Parts: sequence; C-alpha cells; structure tokens
Amino acid sequence: MGRGKVVLKKIENPTSRQVTFAKRRNGLMKKAFELSVLCDAEIALVIFSPSGKTYQYASHEMDRTILRYRSEVGLPPSNGLSSRSTMEIWRTHMDELRRLISNMEAKLKNLAGEDLSNLGMKELKQLERQLRTGADRVRAKKRRIISEHIDMLKRKQLRGLQEDNTLLQKRVKLHELQVANAGGNILDASDLAAFQRFLEDTGQQ
Repeated sequence: MGRGKVVLKKIENPTSRQVTFAKRRNGLMKKAFELSVLCDAEIALVIFSPSGKTYQYASHEMDRTILRYRSEVGLPPSNGLSSRSTMEIWRTHMDELRRLISNMEAKLKNLAGEDLSNLGMKELKQLERQLRTGADRVRAKKRRIISEHIDMLKRKQLRGLQEDNTLLQKRVKLHELQVANAGGNILDASDLAAFQRFLEDTGQQ
C-alpha cells in the first residue's frame, strides 16, 4: 500500500515551524554542497528565515556567482554589489551586538532588583533561582576564605607556642646549670656566660 499524498501548507505552530525550518534548511544546504562536489556545479544559495536571519552557501565566491546570474538573465552588472553586501553583513552584526548588549543590560538590572515590572511569574521564579544560586556560591566562597584564614592563624599560633616552649626549656636548663654551678663550681664564669650566649643565639633562630 503506497503512502498518501502529503499536502503542503504553512505550519501554524511556531515551534514546529521553527524545527521544520532548521531541518529543511540544513538538508537543502547539504544537497547544494553535494551537487556542487559531485557535478562540479556552481551554486549560490541564499535563505532568509521568518525572523529575518540570513543563511547562505556558495560553492564559489557568492558575488561572482550573483554577477554571473545577472549577466545570464540580462541584468546590468552592479559595481556596488560587493560593497553593499559587506555593509549589510556589518549592519547585521551590529544589530545583533546591540540586541545582545541590551539583553545583558536588562539581565544585570534584573539581578540588581531593577526593572522587574515587565517580568512575568515564570521569569521572576527563574530570576529568584539564579539569585539563590549566586548567594549560595558567595556564602560558600566566604566560608572557604574564613576557614583558610583560621587555619593560617592556628598554624602561626602553634609555631609561636613551639618557639616559646623551646625558649623556656633553654632558660630552665640555664637556670639548672647556674644552680648546679653555684653549689659545685662545675663551670667558671666565662664558660657559663658562653653557654648563656649560645642559648640566646639559638633562641633567636
């Protein structure tokens, strides 16, 4: 049993229409590429989307193929064609950049709690989620910095306690030697002074 005849008509659903446009556009450009390679054909393909975006494919230089077409159909050549095409490309890029900058500025204002009157419930909920996620990341970063600072202070405190303990032990040894020397004359005054200087020098290191 054969397939029924497909009736071509405009797709009313905007989402389905956009999906179909993308698929058919890619298929058409693929076929144009294959035809140019397999048959050595010179092809220039230009597509304007419903939103006004331009898609094009050219097996050779687009301007050359357009000039050839104009010559074949008897149209006069246009010397300003290339410059107009370049201007149109730059104008399109500039418009896209302006739209992008405008959207980014609007998002920044929304994140700052400004210009919320045009947002619906869906956009407000999405903005709330973004702010909550950002706040969580900021808090996590603060906790990490505080934890690292506390660890550094603990290490400094421990190092200071160790140095104080070492110095105290040296002073105890010196005192013990002084007591022992006073009772038994184990060391003379010069030896005792030299040993004290030794302890002081090592305590400063």
